Amino acid sequence: MSEVTKPTVDIIAGARPNFMKIAPIIRAIEASQAKGGRLSYRLIHTGQHYDAKMSGDFFTQLGIPAPHFNLEVGSGTQAEQTATIMTRYEKLLLEKRSELCLVVGDVTSTMACAIAAQKLCVPVAHVEGGIRSGDWTMPEEINRMVTDSITNYFFTTSEVANANLRRSGVADDRIFFVGNTMIDTLLANMSRLQPPAFWNELGLVEKKYIVLTLHRPNNVDGENTLAAMLKAVGKGARNLPVIFPVHPRTAKTLKSIEGLSNNFHFVDPQPYLEFNYLVKNAMAVITDSGGITEETTVMGVPCMTLRESTERPETVTMGTNALLGTDPTALAPAMDELFAGKWKRGTIPPLWDGKAGERIVAILDKMLAR
Repeated sequence: MSEVTKPTVDIIAGARPNFMKIAPIIRAIEASQAKGGRLSYRLIHTGQHYDAKMSGDFFTQLGIPAPHFNLEVGSGTQAEQTATIMTRYEKLLLEKRSELCLVVGDVTSTMACAIAAQKLCVPVAHVEGGIRSGDWTMPEEINRMVTDSITNYFFTTSEVANANLRRSGVADDRIFFVGNTMIDTLLANMSRLQPPAFWNELGLVEKKYIVLTLHRPNNVDGENTLAAMLKAVGKGARNLPVIFPVHPRTAKTLKSIEGLSNNFHFVDPQPYLEFNYLVKNAMAVITDSGGITEETTVMGVPCMTLRESTERPETVTMGTNALLGTDPTALAPAMDELFAGKWKRGTIPPLWDGKAGERIVAILDKMLAR
């Protein structure tokens, strides 16, 4: 079969949140190819996350093939990373262009590759398009807005995202409500989840510990702010173990904080299977992440988000998530509700059923065949 009849999609991944989202799409393309489908792909790892704990472990555990290209961007400021990604991806497209650039999520790589592709007239499709927090202090919000302003086709996770896009002037024929590929990955791997190496060492018991993750700059960059949050978490946990996988950004500030309660257990960032085992079996999760709130909603685990806004409101209105804000005093009443057994049960949003990747590939196949 000639290359002309096999349109190529560039699948962009650069940071830990991306890897869970691309795995089902790659799996669906390969399944389609096995049945004679014409779609092919190039997996492009920008190297935005280059540490094994933030990148390599996920490729191995989720069965993601080795990238066709690694742009090896490495560390730097957001502007430096953006410029390097654009320069290197542009060079790749000039050497051999693809028919479509598929970006996922809201990291720097998403925005940078979308810009580089559009400037060379390569159409862009955005998986998880249309989500908004309304908080311009979040780098991710800027990435979302810039990417969506130059995106041709949107693959969305919710009706809220669809409505956001329509309000910004996007026509319905460019919006495809397909579900959530991150949930595809979760459901596909639920039976493979495994306890981390420290499970027995710490004597952890199902539903008798709390999982904590913090990495947002406004939560972790200030020593006093982070200390106040951790002290509120420690007190609210009522002596239950608090398992805290520490993000590299958080680790820098954490070193100077003293006087924390001894129920904290600081551990390295965990691989996918181990981390979600911890989440699934926790009494609750306290986080400032967006993606984790989706996973807790599907697993029915109580979740408290330490942010003033969320780009995933369906996890609050339908799921198990509560948006507490960034005032540490908001934790106490939430923890009282949790320990009283009164936390909301939640439901799973529409199309979060494990088939989003298949829907995306079916649409791409028809779109590129034209």
